[in-house]
Amino acid sequence: MADNRSCPGRDTAYIDTNRIFDSCRDKDCFEDTAVFLTDYGRDVVEHSSNVRCCSAEIAAADVSVDPVPFNNGFYRIDARIYVRMTFECCVNMSNRQIIEGLCVCDKRTVLYGGEGGTSVFRSSPDQDGFCPGAPDIPENNNCGCGSRSLPTAVLEVADPVVLGARIIERKCPHHCPCQSERDIPRSVASRIGDLSPLGERRLVVSVGLFSVIRLERPAQYLLDAEVCAVPEKECAFTETDDACTVFRNMEFPVSEFSNEQKDRPHR
Repeated sequence: MADNRSCPGRDTAYIDTNRIFDSCRDKDCFEDTAVFLTDYGRDVVEHSSNVRCCSAEIAAADVSVDPVPFNNGFYRIDARIYVRMTFECCVNMSNRQIIEGLCVCDKRTVLYGGEGGTSVFRSSPDQDGFCPGAPDIPENNNCGCGSRSLPTAVLEVADPVVLGARIIERKCPHHCPCQSERDIPRSVASRIGDLSPLGERRLVVSVGLFSVIRLERPAQYLLDAEVCAVPEKECAFTETDDACTVFRNMEFPVSEFSNEQKDRPHR
């Protein structure tokens, strides 16, 4: 660690952390994915002649893990990613309206996660007391009972890349409305308002997602460790009311004015 003074003496330390068993990266393109809108948004789309996407961000994601039958150690990971988007619509060729919507992207993969032969229980500050988890435990399970341990799936997703947006008619071929507004959790849908069923005219988008998925399990390791470390840097702060002095001490943000883009993905 920089600017640290090591204390004399070394020791070994046991740590409890997560071990990555398997991981993968992917570049997915979800073409003509339906966008769920509020009543207002659906009405705007019904009367729009053109539409374009202004912004897109990951709102939430649900990740589940299930064992692959007859293939010990392998698990199926199902990820449902909710993308919140803002659109600009041209109504009656002269009126611009801003609307928000949600699109749902489903992803599935299979990774190796090892075999866990134990049941894992961990204490939690928000579950203290007698039988605190009863509402969340299946009906055929008694309070305090757990299930066989599964690996933990971790999903990392970069900001979505919107490849296109258009309005289609309901009878448009090759477009399957495989999802319903009822499939979106209330906690996610409430970010833009009450969602409406898909109308006669539908707003669809093509979205590109860069993602990394990994499977982890708890593991214990024995490491060499320093007994302690004392920082060299002092916690000194001088208050001043002179805003110009504070400004002059700031570093110039060269990167903000550079045309070069770091870590740009190769085509």
